[in-house]
Amino acid sequence: MARPVSKRNKHKRKKTRKWSAKVTNTSDALDLKRNLFKQDDPAAIARSLKQSANHSHRRKGTPFQSAMSMLNFYINRAGDNLTAAHKKVLEQAKNELRKAFGREE
Repeated sequence: MARPVSKRNKHKRKKTRKWSAKVTNTSDALDLKRNLFKQDDPAAIARSLKQSANHSHRRKGTPFQSAMSMLNFYINRAGDNLTAAHKKVLEQAKNELRKAFGREE
């Protein structure tokens, strides 16, 4: 016998959209260029993140912290949906971002 669906669970359906996509698109800290993380040029990604972080007046940390945080957030949230090649581009963008902010090791 099938178990009846309670009213409480009836409305809890799995969402097809990810909350992380909304955060990436509508971040309160940075105004990002559309499809920024889909680019294939790590230097261009880093330049755009730096520009967004420097122009933002809503961020809580330093421009470097905000930019690196958004990049890490995207990499972590994309997870298995990132191809190895694109993940490599984004990891290279981290190094480019460090160079852009003068934080090279």
